[in-house]
Amino acid sequence: MSTKPRHNVKSIAIIGAGPAGIATAKYLLAEKAFEKIDIFEQRSTVGGVWNYSPDSPRGTINIPQVDPDQPVEEPVWRSSHANHALGLVPKKEATFVSPMYDRLETNIPKSLMLYSDKTFPEDSQLFPKHETVMQYLEEYGEDIMDLVRSQIQVLDVRLHKPDAAQEYWLVKTKHLQWQHQKEARYDAIVVATGHYNVPYVPDIRGIAKWNAEYPQVISHSRSFRRPEDFKDKKVIIVGNAASGVDIGAQIGTVCKLPLLVSQRSASYLSPGAEAYKEEVPEIIDFLPSTSCPRAVRFADGRIEQDIDVIVFCTGYLYSYPFLGSLNPPIVSGGKRVQHVYRHIFYNDQPTLAFVGLPQKIIPFIIAEAQAAVVSRVWSGRLDLPSQEEMYLWEDSIIAERGAGKGFHTLMFPSDVDYLDDLRNWALEARNMAETGGRGKLPLKWGDKERWARERFPAIKKAFAQKGEGRHKVRTMEELGFDFDVWRREIAGARSLL
Repeated sequence: MSTKPRHNVKSIAIIGAGPAGIATAKYLLAEKAFEKIDIFEQRSTVGGVWNYSPDSPRGTINIPQVDPDQPVEEPVWRSSHANHALGLVPKKEATFVSPMYDRLETNIPKSLMLYSDKTFPEDSQLFPKHETVMQYLEEYGEDIMDLVRSQIQVLDVRLHKPDAAQEYWLVKTKHLQWQHQKEARYDAIVVATGHYNVPYVPDIRGIAKWNAEYPQVISHSRSFRRPEDFKDKKVIIVGNAASGVDIGAQIGTVCKLPLLVSQRSASYLSPGAEAYKEEVPEIIDFLPSTSCPRAVRFADGRIEQDIDVIVFCTGYLYSYPFLGSLNPPIVSGGKRVQHVYRHIFYNDQPTLAFVGLPQKIIPFIIAEAQAAVVSRVWSGRLDLPSQEEMYLWEDSIIAERGAGKGFHTLMFPSDVDYLDDLRNWALEARNMAETGGRGKLPLKWGDKERWARERFPAIKKAFAQKGEGRHKVRTMEELGFDFDVWRREIAGARSLL
């Protein structure tokens, strides 16, 4: 296999101090091969998307919203909690809208969601609350805080090639407090900004005019904060992935019944038929006011009118406004990132890497595995294939999963296979005796982890069925999911054959 030349990387900029960014920093440090690592974070702390923002920005996005080419996000300015607590003159700090909502709990059990070298507190519930995850991330990031440049927004990243022997990335940033801008050179860039910044609202026939006639009726799950806002209202939820199922269940406790759930197909996360909801087909028309008041038509011809709220739980578009100069471009329609190898390296310049692109996965440990590969490639301990081979890999994934959102979707068992693939690739790295760095590796998942990963939708359903009693559940075994018991049963059944 032909390989690309080793990269002379000494300085690295990581964009984003969320779960992927802080994991990447630790893996880069463990290589002991880099002279400078800066983490640019526009918020005031680590945690990324897990930072809760009480602001509910309904009406602040375009309807429809299908264009990923949105400008750099503007901050919401809020008084600093720290200054209030210390009795100091209030100081404004830049915050950013997050899709976290008041009662959000993870969809992944804590025994799988963790990083390789840090567990969740034993007394935390099986599917942790968002506050628990945020505290976990803050603790995990404590030892790399000296690398974090907070309240710094990245405006532009572009490749410079002054001559045939020299190339570098020029990063333009803005300090949000002081508003001054600066530029700095780096040998390599890690993009770890996540994919929850630009909400996707499909362009359904009549939606733009309908939204103009009935402003504030249509919203996106990113603006949801609490179910009480929907009390006694007639509500349609569009979409039935994780957010749609959870938000719908919460709204269903207070809204006018039945809650209408518009979906194309059944959800693997749905607990099934519930008294509070009625499943309906996808919306195909937003009808004009001259026809019916606040009305939509579903694919089966049914018309529903007098709707108070429509919440689109339809996901997000990949968007990187600071990478607009790249040629070839990495984003066109926003459904995936283009020209990337193994969901990580930009094919045309692999000193640009993405950590955290895949979806429907176990995110923290996969970010670790991606970071293990990135750190080894850039330290010169691991080789990449030729550009031609990297493009052939991309073509093979398109042939298998399509060129749309399925490209980065790695539902079980694909996510576990991907984890193993990256970990095995990282293990091929050469030792670098001169630096003493052997790097970090994520834990290898065994049969128990795979067993739990396959069953966690069922575990989540059993957890939810406990109602308020779920807050006391600490382990899967309490819900009847015991790997050792299952293994004995399987062995017993085989012995009878």
